[in-house]
Amino acid sequence: MPENTIPAMIKALDLGASTLEIDLAVTQDGELIVSHEPWMNPAICLDPSGARIPSEDRSHNIYKMTYEEVKSYDCGSLPAPGFEQQVNFHVSKPRMLDLIAAAEAYVEAMGLPAPNYNIEIKSMPEGDGVYHPAPAEFSELVIAALEGVLPKSRFNIQSFDFRVLQYLHQAHPDVTLAMLITLPNNHEQYLQQLGFAPAIYSPFYRGLKQETVEALQAKGMQVIPWTVNTTEEMEALLQLGVDGIITDYPNRAPERP
Repeated sequence: MPENTIPAMIKALDLGASTLEIDLAVTQDGELIVSHEPWMNPAICLDPSGARIPSEDRSHNIYKMTYEEVKSYDCGSLPAPGFEQQVNFHVSKPRMLDLIAAAEAYVEAMGLPAPNYNIEIKSMPEGDGVYHPAPAEFSELVIAALEGVLPKSRFNIQSFDFRVLQYLHQAHPDVTLAMLITLPNNHEQYLQQLGFAPAIYSPFYRGLKQETVEALQAKGMQVIPWTVNTTEEMEALLQLGVDGIITDYPNRAPERP
């Protein structure tokens, strides 16, 4: 299914995913949009006229658009590079709350377990005020939107931006946090930079060592690597004792007893 869309999340639920990962961007009018980039990605999105967006063009900036403008882009008809099995159709980037409402209604109707939500605040220092709000404002938008919609036990917030995690740790200590990391085994350095031990350590999977998994779990953290897309790699990580796996392919997960 096209990434970060409601049909994709429904498909994941059908495949038995226990948690839905949601990447966030923010519109000019303060709507939280499910999107991996804060702009319309030329590789997967067509402009409102149905034309291709030039590669490397980042001018279709979601932070400078209204939600109505975001809805006019088709981000499902183009085949996504590297995903040959994808089904393609016209679909727009949804609001976070619309996606959650659709998922909640679906599991209730189908008698499926209620999912958790792994919500990523996508930000970087150079993007503040250009592609997204600063960490405090962005974080508060998310927390306010989720208030009364999901219990805190059913979502966590993850980010590569340590500023987001540090802000939430101080302002909302009851929110479960996950730190996203590119180098899996530099955990002592990363934890020192962050200044506290989050509930979840989420590293790039390749090269992750069992001693790292055990050291992090001994500190009370769960280890949930990303993005693991073959059954063999999933099985190898499960042998290391990881607590979960982030994948584009829930259908490739090995059978568990």
